[in-house]
Amino acid sequence: MLILGIESSCDETGVALVESGGAAVPVLRSHALFSQVDMHQAYGGVVPELASRDHIRRVLPLTELVLRDAGCRLADVDVVAFTRGPGLAGALLVGAGVACALGAALERPVLGVHHLEGHLLSPFLSADPPEFPFVALLVSGGHTQLMRVDGVGRYAILGETIDDAAGEAFDKSAKLMGLGYPGGPALSRLAEQGDPTAFKLPRPLLHSGNLDFSFAGLKTAVLTQAKKLGDQLAAPGSTAKADLAASTEAAIVEVLLKKSLAALKETGLRRLVVAGGVGANRELRRQLNAACAGKGVRVHYPELHLCTDNGAMIAMAAAMRLQTGVQQPDRSYAFDVKPRWPLDALELS
Repeated sequence: MLILGIESSCDETGVALVESGGAAVPVLRSHALFSQVDMHQAYGGVVPELASRDHIRRVLPLTELVLRDAGCRLADVDVVAFTRGPGLAGALLVGAGVACALGAALERPVLGVHHLEGHLLSPFLSADPPEFPFVALLVSGGHTQLMRVDGVGRYAILGETIDDAAGEAFDKSAKLMGLGYPGGPALSRLAEQGDPTAFKLPRPLLHSGNLDFSFAGLKTAVLTQAKKLGDQLAAPGSTAKADLAASTEAAIVEVLLKKSLAALKETGLRRLVVAGGVGANRELRRQLNAACAGKGVRVHYPELHLCTDNGAMIAMAAAMRLQTGVQQPDRSYAFDVKPRWPLDALELS
């Protein structure tokens, strides 16, 4: 079975083709991605209307490219999957509209996929896929959650952010330091040149006794420190900006690390899956790998190029839901996107 996946929830247009057969893990045949980072850079963030228009321009050429690379025709596709939510409403409607139009034209069913489930299952695209059950750290610009995952569609939230997501803390802290967009990767690169102990920044909820997160207070602390430093942040030869970046990264990574270890201890599981854009952070991976190796815990990540939003994770999630019988595709071709859609509200069928 060939599943075409379309991702258009925010500022990346992704299309991929996944092949599923029998009980084996579905295989990625081809994928293509276009990032709108350069377009939104001038505005310092994502402009929803511009994002939607660019998805319209990119999605069909990317679909043609994916099919050509896989040596397939459009008529070979069995199911068309798309990101149903959460995300920007207009952007989601582009993917849903194209998927439903293709499905209707080809007389093929369609399947709407939860964006976060796509991230959650994206490590199954790697050369070393995980096995159920596992603890998942889902960490991105819009979400920070710890979950127990017992199978496809079987998710229990252990803890989540009560305010800002970790990726948002990275991005907004970077903006306070005058770094470019996207801020998270820029801050991490600068942090490599700084001293992570230079500034004492808070680790919110680190000792809360539960697995919830909070990063709003950290962001405020970075703002306060940046104001204190003033012109030193941009002074030639000064290490202040690099030190503040390193200290900020250290605070975020420590919270993510210790909460993840606490989740593993609470559940008794020996496998951790890290997914979402922040999962590409080098320092987070280094510390998680070191800490988990000492405890006999296996850590799984998506391939670096699949940490960002992409069509491959949508096609994979659809393939795994179909393979396990958790969900069936339909021919209603409804544009029923869900801009707000908590993962724990995901229907099992």
